[in-house]
Amino acid sequence: MNFLEERIVKDGIVKEGNVLKVDSFLNHQMDVELLDRMGKEFYERFKDKPINKILTIEASGIAIACFAAKHFGVPMVFAKKSKSVNIDGDMHVAEVESFTHKCKNQVIVSKRFLGEGDRVLIIDDFLANGCALQGLISITEGAGATVEGIGIAIEKGFQIGGRVIRNLGYHLESLAIVDDMDPATGTVKFREQMK
Repeated sequence: MNFLEERIVKDGIVKEGNVLKVDSFLNHQMDVELLDRMGKEFYERFKDKPINKILTIEASGIAIACFAAKHFGVPMVFAKKSKSVNIDGDMHVAEVESFTHKCKNQVIVSKRFLGEGDRVLIIDDFLANGCALQGLISITEGAGATVEGIGIAIEKGFQIGGRVIRNLGYHLESLAIVDDMDPATGTVKFREQMK
């Protein structure tokens, strides 16, 4: 079991509806030492790629992506879920559906921060059905940039997202892949991964 799987077993909460709560250490209250370790692990897995930008989506992916960007020494950009008055100029836009929030959002990235020639590592906290990832891929490729890889903290291996993204030919690395969760017992089973 790796460090993230151990933390999920220790502090994660399994709820009905395929929900895994990790809000005590990952996406509400944050353990910055754990996040730094995750960022370093993503660096180790993708350091041979010519990455010059990290891309994520607000809000829960931001902290993980920041630590990954720190280890790569590159900027981090996040797709916003709504247009605010301080975003101006041309934007890349995609519609994404959230598994967690059961809603659709338009996500936007300013063309000033993502463009032709960028070599992008996409980072996110969870992968379930893959809708958010497909939106980020669409934004990246629509910008004329290249998706060099995708790093996910926790993949729900029993849902279709990981299979869909890998079948599209993208290099996807998940730090923890959950194959089964039981809300009655609170147990989580992880997929064995190659080192």
